[in-house]
Amino acid sequence: MPPKAGKGASKGAAKGSKGDDSGEKSKEKKGGTAVKVRHILCEKQGKCLEALEKLKAGQKFPEVAAAYSEDKARQGGDLGWMTRGSMVGPFQDAAFALPVSNVNNPVYTDPPVKTKFGYHIIMVEGKK
Repeated sequence: MPPKAGKGASKGAAKGSKGDDSGEKSKEKKGGTAVKVRHILCEKQGKCLEALEKLKAGQKFPEVAAAYSEDKARQGGDLGWMTRGSMVGPFQDAAFALPVSNVNNPVYTDPPVKTKFGYHIIMVEGKK
């Protein structure tokens, strides 16, 4: 059975954003050098998974970020524009692999991404 494209959260993900570990040398093909990113950061995985459930239930990303995120980006999780090289490795890899989406219909990391800061649910609002 062929994989289904363009359904729900996989919208835009059908074009080579999965399993792209071999593309380390060609990072630029991921589109640009900066991403406008939002995230929800939780120290404990359990709390992050709770936030993920809220998103899956249809709550808006900024509302969930305000309720669950444990960092300075509490106000909707907005980190603004971040350039390549200014983010920790796993966060950066995930951010540049995500398609652009919006807070009303977000495409986010599932499962959360683990970094030295904790667990992140990441979404991207723009690339340049």
